Amino acid sequence: MAESLSARNIVKRYGGVVALSDGNLDVHAREVVALIGANGSGKSTMSKVINGVVVLDGGQLLLDGQPIRFTSPQVAKNAGISTVFQELSLIPQMTVAENIWLTREPLNAFGVVDRKAIKTRTEELLALFEGTYKTALHPDSPIASLPPDERQIIEILKAMSFDPWLIILDEATASLDSRQVQRLFDLVAKWKEQGKAIVFVSHRMEEIFRIADKYTVLRNGRTVGAGSIKDINEQQLIKLMIEKESALGFLRGEAKTEEKIEKEVSLEVENLTSGTLRGVSLQVHKGELVGIGGLQGQGQRHLLHSLFGDIPYSGTVRLFHKDVRFKHPHEAMKAGVALVPGDRAKEGLLYIRSILDNMLLPSWRRYGMPLKVSNARKDAEQTGSSLNLKMAGLDAPVSSLSGGNAQKVVIGKWLMRNPQVLLLDDPTKGVDVGSKAEFYSLLTRLSEEGKTILFYSSDDEELIGLCDRVLVMHDGMIRTELSGNTLTKENLIAASLGAGERLGGDA
Repeated sequence: MAESLSARNIVKRYGGVVALSDGNLDVHAREVVALIGANGSGKSTMSKVINGVVVLDGGQLLLDGQPIRFTSPQVAKNAGISTVFQELSLIPQMTVAENIWLTREPLNAFGVVDRKAIKTRTEELLALFEGTYKTALHPDSPIASLPPDERQIIEILKAMSFDPWLIILDEATASLDSRQVQRLFDLVAKWKEQGKAIVFVSHRMEEIFRIADKYTVLRNGRTVGAGSIKDINEQQLIKLMIEKESALGFLRGEAKTEEKIEKEVSLEVENLTSGTLRGVSLQVHKGELVGIGGLQGQGQRHLLHSLFGDIPYSGTVRLFHKDVRFKHPHEAMKAGVALVPGDRAKEGLLYIRSILDNMLLPSWRRYGMPLKVSNARKDAEQTGSSLNLKMAGLDAPVSSLSGGNAQKVVIGKWLMRNPQVLLLDDPTKGVDVGSKAEFYSLLTRLSEEGKTILFYSSDDEELIGLCDRVLVMHDGMIRTELSGNTLTKENLIAASLGAGERLGGDA
């Protein structure tokens, strides 16, 4: 088992774009190194260089002090390096076991796939997260049937099945609830004891200070800081990352007073029921930003997608005092409703198409037939500029963008329709601090313009800092409403665990 890996003065170019110009990273056995930086800083590229997905253009990698070159992911795996990807690499049509052991199925003495061994080994891996699953997860469970958090767990188990000495966790906690994160961190502690090394990529500062031994900060493709996590604080880290005010400075800090919120009820829901929802009722006023909280998988996503006409439901929905029943997202769009998903890779973007094509997806009919390209391009440029979208040009592929800028395209394509009701499904998941700051500022501006915003976030700080009220969901129901002095992290966590009834704020 290796003891160290070093990246020295790494350079990586994509055409005319320099992703890494002077990237440096050191990781040793029995330690966790947090790799930190804003989207576009070079974190993903550094990870891809280390795991062999991309080949470096300059600099070198050293394994136990000796130069090494990873020309493919398989070469890196042979050297004991495994990665848990942020964008899942699982095949939905296959089972848990098939995904974990794909192309390297255990064979018996006759050279035939040993299905009993596959089942046994998969069960051993699944046991690592036993007690944190929401479904009856087993080796034959199809990936397509699993919620996002359990898919992420399978991604982790798939990486661990290689028995690597170096594990790269790339935003691996973004889809996990608090119990699952704690279990992962318990495993990380065991991995360290076993002599493994971990590179931890995350935008969650609390997690970084909780788990990391050391830190490395990338900015604009260069390593600008590294050291012991004990010798730095959150504000210093953020300054290294972006050299500007923290995103937290954009949070409202206090909810709007009732006088500042228009009295008109723009969205009203009564007894909304589906396969997951168990009688959800709520009201949102024009110009109000209402949060949806709770542990992941409690019905938040189902609520938003039902309101967007994407999931069948029973119950009553009123939009600006008019009963509506959207049977398809197109009907919701025509009524001025927009849904911004958090899973941009699967639900938000066509990565093989250009930025302009993606921006026009919901709106191209508005530009006539044949398409008035000049008008469409002008509107897309204005929207991109308002969002501070960093791109080579509208004709560049959306796959060339960093995560934060890609999410701006997801938001921008809906803003081009000027929606009156915005449904947001954890839109800042995996987005850097700088992009979050811009997003917070945008949400504040939109609510001040009178937009109605229903905002689910897995980040408690976002809900507390941004929202006028927070509706906490548990087991498919809104259990608690928090606002004003009751909107605290302690109350939010208690309500998320089903203890909200004793807070005196039932919805």
